[in-house]
Amino acid sequence: MSKQGPETRRQILRAALKRFANGGYAARPSSKSWTTRRCRSRHCINHFRDKADLFQALVSEAHDERLQVVQQAVARKSDIRGQLIEILAALFDYFHKNRGLTRIAFATAFAAPGEVPPGLRYLDQCQRNLKFIRSLIKRAQADGELDSRFNCRDLAYGFYGQAHLYIASHLLMPDYRLNRRAAERIVDLFLAGAGVKKRRA
Repeated sequence: MSKQGPETRRQILRAALKRFANGGYAARPSSKSWTTRRCRSRHCINHFRDKADLFQALVSEAHDERLQVVQQAVARKSDIRGQLIEILAALFDYFHKNRGLTRIAFATAFAAPGEVPPGLRYLDQCQRNLKFIRSLIKRAQADGELDSRFNCRDLAYGFYGQAHLYIASHLLMPDYRLNRRAAERIVDLFLAGAGVKKRRA
């Protein structure tokens, strides 16, 4: 592949992202519609088999980049509270910089038949990303930072689900600020819980 290969591929994906994010998978009838002045149709064909392959590349990119963001965030702290805050803050920052890509990833999960290409693969990546969070939770339980009475999978679903809920809600209600302060409040709520704690005798 030439030096222009990766850059050409990136340009094609960015052009396709705008179309898919605004109009969904059915936004254009064929891969030829995804060209720009710099990315002629033959270049698109060299990088992607068809429109479905192009959409798959965007969905995979969204999940792969989110995992990378989470892994890098975890490395910045050693305690579970700090790690969870870093994860949320990083995911919020990624969302602000990649709204279209995030929208596609969310829409794919709830799409009806026909709204995404047949055979679209993304569940394995979702499970992989959740598994990373689960391993983080399990390690924190082993270290005594989280209550081991709770199932680590349930805790992972609780935290990761909460993160996705805030991001999805922001797409509908953009007035709520998703930043580090919000990340701290969300993590503290997750760690403390909302139930009344019984006092020891």
